[in-house]
Amino acid sequence: MRMDDEHVADGTPFGDPIDEPPATRARRLLRAGLPTTDLAPALAEETDPLLFATVSGAHLYGFPSTDSDVDLRGAHLLPVAELIGLHEPDETRSRMWDNDGVEMDLVSHDLRKFVRMMMRRNGYVLEQLHSPLIVHSTQAHRELLALAPGVLTGHHAHHYRGFAATQWRLFEKTGELKPLLYTFRALLTGIHLMRSGEVQAHLPTLIAEVSAPGYLPELIEAKAEAEHGAATGLAPTRLQSDVDALHEVLADARDRTRLPDSPAAYEALHDLVVRTRLQR
Repeated sequence: MRMDDEHVADGTPFGDPIDEPPATRARRLLRAGLPTTDLAPALAEETDPLLFATVSGAHLYGFPSTDSDVDLRGAHLLPVAELIGLHEPDETRSRMWDNDGVEMDLVSHDLRKFVRMMMRRNGYVLEQLHSPLIVHSTQAHRELLALAPGVLTGHHAHHYRGFAATQWRLFEKTGELKPLLYTFRALLTGIHLMRSGEVQAHLPTLIAEVSAPGYLPELIEAKAEAEHGAATGLAPTRLQSDVDALHEVLADARDRTRLPDSPAAYEALHDLVVRTRLQR
């Protein structure tokens, strides 16, 4: 991944990766387990301007496997003609390719759709926006980050409860370690968000900040060996008890949160979408 003022990469959940020296970003990129090849040529193939692209998925969550693919997520800007004509705009783009033996995929949404998703209590897109693993950034990305606190509400707890429940059912069906870690990650992210007002998706960091089962570091280490490895060595009843307990903690954190009930950044985000489109 090339690293300069507009194409940067980072492998840490801390600090401001946009403004870090390239050498520091490169070291953190390697620690995150990401490929170091230049992605600029692949991103240049996008038909519409990218406003940002970040790494999501297991690399962002802090438990990639040696055979994990790389999930890139972001926002792009459609031309005005595609939004005001009679044709329905293609607001979401998806592309997959091989990058030196590593499977890559990029999913991006038009800025208007991305902002609308931000306003709908969608923790997933907020995690993408806040990802410190930045591949491409622009001024619009910085402005979105600055306005993001204004969309956070106590209702985001429902997003994380629902996501955790879905992943837990997948774990019960497959017995794989991946959905089990996703379950814990979602619950801890939701708890941390309700308590601090901060979007934090990195599981090793969350373990240090939120009371969590002591076996999670071992599960992370086991997941590093294989993307679809089985979860072994823990009784299902204990896992169920720990997951249920974290659901209760999240519900309590939701009841006690200082986050508002409704977003406050609607007009500011509206202005950003209009201004960015007109400047194209």
